Amino acid sequence: MTKAVKDNNRVNTLIGVLNTDGETIKQAHASPTTHILNTMGAVGGSDYGNDEAGRDPNRVTTMLAASSSDGVTAVPLYIDLNNFLLIKST
Repeated sequence: MTKAVKDNNRVNTLIGVLNTDGETIKQAHASPTTHILNTMGAVGGSDYGNDEAGRDPNRVTTMLAASSSDGVTAVPLYIDLNNFLLIKST
């Protein structure tokens, strides 16, 4: 299981859950040169039913977003096997 990396001030990096199982903790990666988050456009996906934040071995929570349907339901953020944060393409 992946652990959230911490900076010198003990601030956590972004972690989410793997898009193929909705449980495995994955780190999101960014380019060290451009400081741009690696993302992948996605047109669809699976809902693995767990709408609670996962936790790494150090109890750091994965990231959640508010549902675009109602603005209040928590939605786990998915990261693929290549550490790209999945973003809906419209």
